[in-house]
Amino acid sequence: MTSTQKDTVTVDLGGRSVAVPKGGLYDRYRMDTDLGAVARDPRVSGVDFFRRLPKTKVDSPIGATLTPNFYYSISTARLTMLAPSRAIRNRLPRELAPLEVAPGLGLISVMFFRYDVCDIDFYTEAAVGIAVKPARHGKLGFFDLVSALKNEHLDTYVLSLPVSTEIAQVRGHDGYGFPKWVTGLDVAIDANRTTARVANDAGGTDLSLSVATPAQTVYPSGERVSALTSYTSINGAWHSTLSQTNVLSAGTALVPRDVQLQVGEGRMADDLRSLRPIRKVQLDVVTEGQLALHMPVPTSVQHRK
Repeated sequence: MTSTQKDTVTVDLGGRSVAVPKGGLYDRYRMDTDLGAVARDPRVSGVDFFRRLPKTKVDSPIGATLTPNFYYSISTARLTMLAPSRAIRNRLPRELAPLEVAPGLGLISVMFFRYDVCDIDFYTEAAVGIAVKPARHGKLGFFDLVSALKNEHLDTYVLSLPVSTEIAQVRGHDGYGFPKWVTGLDVAIDANRTTARVANDAGGTDLSLSVATPAQTVYPSGERVSALTSYTSINGAWHSTLSQTNVLSAGTALVPRDVQLQVGEGRMADDLRSLRPIRKVQLDVVTEGQLALHMPVPTSVQHRK
C-alpha cells in the first residue's frame, strides 16, 4: 500500500528528504529506540539480545547516526546454489575471490528478508549474493568452508539488494554502499510455506520463490548467533559490514526439492543468470530471528591477481 502524506513524516538523511511512517519507531526514536516499548510489542519475543549490544554514535555519509541498527522481529530465507567459479569471478571485483567447495565450483545465494519490527520500521528485502573468501585470507581453511555452509559466519559480496521502503534504500545505498533500489517486494514466511516475489520496473516478476518451509528447531535467545560480513566499496575505499543474527527458530533442507524459483526479467534475474547456477544445494529458513546490523568500517582488502 502506498503511504499518503497524511501518515508519513519527512526526515533528513545526509541531506536527502525521506518519508517515514508517522508515529513509527524511526519517527519516535531516531534509532535510539526504547527497548521497553519494543518488548511490549506482541510480535517481539524479547529484547535481551539487544541489551547486551550498546549503541554508539558515529558519523556516516547519511549524517550522525547510532549503530547497530536493531531488527527486533525478522524472518529470512536463503537458497544456496552451486555455480562455476569462472562465472562468479566475472562478477567479482578483482580484490575478492569466490569461496570454493571444489575446484571450479563456488557458492551463490538468493535471499529474502522480512523485517516486521525494526528501528527503521517494517520493510522487506531480497538479495543475490556470492560467498567469498575473507578479504585478508590466504589459503582457504576447511573450517572456513564448514562455517560458511552452516551459516555460522559467512563472507559475501552482494550484486542485488532491492528493498521496499525509501529509508532502507537511502541508508543502505548511501550509508553502507549496497546496490539498493526500491521496488514492489512481498515476503511471507511461516512454519508451513515460504514465498517471496520481487517486482521489476514494469510490474512483472523479477524473481520469485515458493517452497515448503523446512521443519523448524526452536533455540533459546543467544544460543545460536550467526554472523555475516559483507564487503562494499564506498567512495573508492573498501569497507566491511557486520550483521549478527540471533536465531530463534530455523530449519535447513539439504538438496531441497520442489523449489519453485522463477527467474523473470529484471536486475536480480540478470544478476542470477550471469552467475550460471548449476544446482540447488541448501535451503535455510528462519521463521523467527533478530538482527543487529553494524555500520560499515574501513577494511584492508588483499590484492589478488
